[in-house]
Amino acid sequence: MIRISLLLLMIVSSFAADGPSVDEESVPNILWITAEDMSPTLGCYGDDYAITPNIDQLASDGVLYTNAFATAPVCSPSRSCIINGLPATSQGTQQMRSAFPIPGYMKGFPSLLRDAGHYTSNNVKTDYNNGNWEAIVEASWNESSDQAHWRSREEGKAFFSVFNLMTSHQSRTMVWPYEQFVSEIQNKLEASEIHSPKTAPVPPYYPDTPVIRKTIARFYDCVTAMDKEVGAILQQLEDDGLADSTIVFFYSDHGSGMPRHKRALLDSGLKIPLIVRFPERYQHLSPSEPGTRTDRLVSFDDFGPTVLSLTGKAIPEYMEGKPFLGRADDSLREYTYGHRDRVDEVHDLARSVRDQRFLYIRNFMPHLGYNQPTAWPDLGEIRHEIYAHAKTEFMTGPQRHFAGPTRPLEELYDCQADPQNLKNLAGSPAHQDNLERMRTQLDKRLRDSRDLGFIPEALAWETSKGSTPYDLARASQNAYQQSRLIKAASQVGQGSENEFLANLEHSDPGVRFWGAVGFSAAQSLSDKAIDALTTALEDAVPNVRIESANALARHGRIEKSISALASALEEENLAAVQHAARVIELLGEKAIEALPAVTACNARMLTIRPPDTSPLDPDPELDKAMFVGFSTQAFLNRFGSN
Repeated sequence: MIRISLLLLMIVSSFAADGPSVDEESVPNILWITAEDMSPTLGCYGDDYAITPNIDQLASDGVLYTNAFATAPVCSPSRSCIINGLPATSQGTQQMRSAFPIPGYMKGFPSLLRDAGHYTSNNVKTDYNNGNWEAIVEASWNESSDQAHWRSREEGKAFFSVFNLMTSHQSRTMVWPYEQFVSEIQNKLEASEIHSPKTAPVPPYYPDTPVIRKTIARFYDCVTAMDKEVGAILQQLEDDGLADSTIVFFYSDHGSGMPRHKRALLDSGLKIPLIVRFPERYQHLSPSEPGTRTDRLVSFDDFGPTVLSLTGKAIPEYMEGKPFLGRADDSLREYTYGHRDRVDEVHDLARSVRDQRFLYIRNFMPHLGYNQPTAWPDLGEIRHEIYAHAKTEFMTGPQRHFAGPTRPLEELYDCQADPQNLKNLAGSPAHQDNLERMRTQLDKRLRDSRDLGFIPEALAWETSKGSTPYDLARASQNAYQQSRLIKAASQVGQGSENEFLANLEHSDPGVRFWGAVGFSAAQSLSDKAIDALTTALEDAVPNVRIESANALARHGRIEKSISALASALEEENLAAVQHAARVIELLGEKAIEALPAVTACNARMLTIRPPDTSPLDPDPELDKAMFVGFSTQAFLNRFGSN
């Protein structure tokens, strides 16, 4: 593989500025067309309900990947991974819109193309999920706006252009009011292109109701409208005479925005469509002939290194991805990996490993179900249809798996025999060898990648002050004792009371946090556990106090726990405030004594982030305040006044 040291990379970059002019005769142009929130629901992937003629034609002219995966089932951590060629969990950017800093030399892989003379354009998202995003935009893109286009370059100059299409985004497919969807999306379709709810394919994990069918049809309408946009961009390429010099990628940023897809580590959340079309002059860079398929495993961290490989650029050492095309085509992957962490106000920690056949998921917070309440997606009526069905006695096993209150500690699926991941094989005697193999592989990955997800978010902000989480994880072992954090987290849902007690008294505050989580997930608390958790309400670290209060309150001990949670709402660290607000929201009526504190906290968040704040405002404190507000407002909607 072509590699250079970081030092050499920075030296070369310092002399390059905007670089020499590189023409399209010497290297290929690269065009990325990215669809938001879309699983492989396309005709070319065998979906008979889909109407996607433009993308289907692209697949006929290119190579279709059947095993391509996002690293996260949500957008910001996925985009953080893509731009720097390594998963968000390695960078410390795994929490949704957390804005942790990353090392300054991670300026985005497009910056290496730009420095070498390519014209780089981004239309339009820059949601890179880190505190350095402005530096990345400045270094990576000649133009980044809703007008950015290869047409703005100098004539004949090679380009790397990205178009992010929002038409299949969750907002359009299930959150917008139906009238807005009809006005802004469905009205762009011919009558023959509108999908009938009567023939909508209802998966077994949804109840078969008119609302469900209507929403599925709506999702497919959005995909068809997006397909038209893909066709328009490809036509522009043809009109400009550039199709014969441009390698085209089409992919989505993760699985669809429908329930049990986005935010889930199942194939419905991580598996993506990926099609790459090579013009004749660059067929030697293609893995196979036009119109063929490949089952090669591909992961998002591979995308940046692959573009560098296709254009003959050196790949920095810090990138973890494997180029799957071009001169530096690396060895085949055996596994891809996924992560689920906090998304908006919803706390979670789960990890996955996937090979060509099996998917293994490890849920480190199994007491929290897949279908947790969440403010923004809950604007969609399909979510409430599922909530209502979950209250009945008619749920099937697949429906209960998604809509039930808890999750299995471990999940194992044979994705060839069970592509919808309906049958958990973790308890099957016939699959214990596969379970152990995948479990071992995930354990190795967590350690090799220095996965930063096991430090609670508020504590991570305090621990990494003056540095970055990435550097913290790679500094002396005294700074980041990952192995003991993983051990403590792994005990949740299966450990003994004595193990949780020992963790709750550990010198490492991260271990103490996981000790409290262990008690939150426990079926009951002994007097000894209650005493230990009550003592922990005075812990110096907010995450430990908050989770200890959660454990006590979940088991009916509210005398001191609710007041501790109410006090935590006054913390300066908004990540700690969000933790406390979410705990209170989920406790519901048990936390009614916190109502005055919740009211005051909600008012404070509205001061930090007024209602008229633009959703495009990049200030990370505003996002934190918004996520706190999701929980405080949900609580007030139930128990207080607006």
